[in-house]
Amino acid sequence: MERIAECHCGQLRAITSGEPESVYVCHCKACQRRTGAIIHNGSRWLKSQVRIEGEHKIYSRKGDSGSEIRFHFCPNCGSSVFWEGDRSPTTCGIAVGCFADPSFPAPTSSGYEESMHPWLGLPPDTAHFPQVYPGRAGIAIVAVPTVAD
Repeated sequence: MERIAECHCGQLRAITSGEPESVYVCHCKACQRRTGAIIHNGSRWLKSQVRIEGEHKIYSRKGDSGSEIRFHFCPNCGSSVFWEGDRSPTTCGIAVGCFADPSFPAPTSSGYEESMHPWLGLPPDTAHFPQVYPGRAGIAIVAVPTVAD
């Protein structure tokens, strides 16, 4: 299956094949500020499954693990479409919202719930992590999942 994620103006595209390794949500304050939303919804892909088209600029920062993570965004409209980091050099992340596909798979994990807005609901079978969680490129695993109420 091929899916296309693109920026707001359509100039930057990430074309994927197959299914993502994981789909997750993150509530950390860095993601809230980066996206301008209360939640970041990401998908993790093997780089061999992704083809990038279009110009992009990079914003780089250190993740919680101390490893560098690079966010690639459109120089025209500013949309952050994909990211990659030193901690997981064979994978990249793509913003689920850039696919604009309501049939995209639901998240299976939710991290940094200590910063989660309390009124937000998630699918019932989602694994919950108060801080970081497995599957997020560039972040170490330091939390144990909690049981959903």
